[in-house]
Amino acid sequence: MGETIFERRAQARHRVFKGGRLAFYNGGTVDCTVRNMSPTGARLDIASPVGLPESFTLLIMTDHFTRRCHRVWRHETRIGVAFD
Repeated sequence: MGETIFERRAQARHRVFKGGRLAFYNGGTVDCTVRNMSPTGARLDIASPVGLPESFTLLIMTDHFTRRCHRVWRHETRIGVAFD
């Protein structure tokens, strides 16, 4: 018998591999890689999530994409964000 996996996301995410940047209220930025994305959120790879604020803006310059978002989870160098 197969194992049942429950999806907690409201929308399916699509795999991507795009360079992005997190911009903070204080003017600081951190580079990231967007690994998957949906209309409601994304998974990002960053060098270190330590000290990352709860809310920030995700920028994907090549797509002219800008979204306010907040961190939902983090694990090592990966974070999941939901768009505000």
